[in-house]
Amino acid sequence: MTNRVKTVPRYNKTAKERLYLPAIFEGLKVTAKHLFVNVADINAVETLEYPEEQPTDITERYRGLHRLTHREDGSIRCVACFMCATACPAQCIHIVATERTDGIEEKMPQIFEIDTLECVFCGYCVEACPCDAIRMDTGIFSVTGKRREDFVLTKEQLLAHKSAFGEDTSRA
Repeated sequence: MTNRVKTVPRYNKTAKERLYLPAIFEGLKVTAKHLFVNVADINAVETLEYPEEQPTDITERYRGLHRLTHREDGSIRCVACFMCATACPAQCIHIVATERTDGIEEKMPQIFEIDTLECVFCGYCVEACPCDAIRMDTGIFSVTGKRREDFVLTKEQLLAHKSAFGEDTSRA
């Protein structure tokens, strides 16, 4: 076998280009220019004093914390079909199904947990749900806790979350 590798020489490689220092100084010049402009007019810099001041520019398409929805009769809308858990790329949804006790022949979740530390907030669970039982429209974007268990949302916590954009029973 013959060697078919062709070496192509690079041209115009001046000493200035090989040194890299002029490029570093050029970057520092741009940074210093922005620094002096911002320091000269400090009131022009927009700041948000979080958490005392909450953002006001959250749109309806924002994926916040999860919530489970209710039907018109107040029962849980989820039928424990496992579609959300199957669609989840992070595998952070844990469901245990049980039969309903009110005479309706369908399943309901006995346990429905979402580990928000593993969740990537992609929204695939919302898209996969055929019953519109899970949504990510709470507007809650900051979750704090001291233990790992504080970040695992149970069924009761998910049902207690409300929509930040008005309660609607069906998707448009």
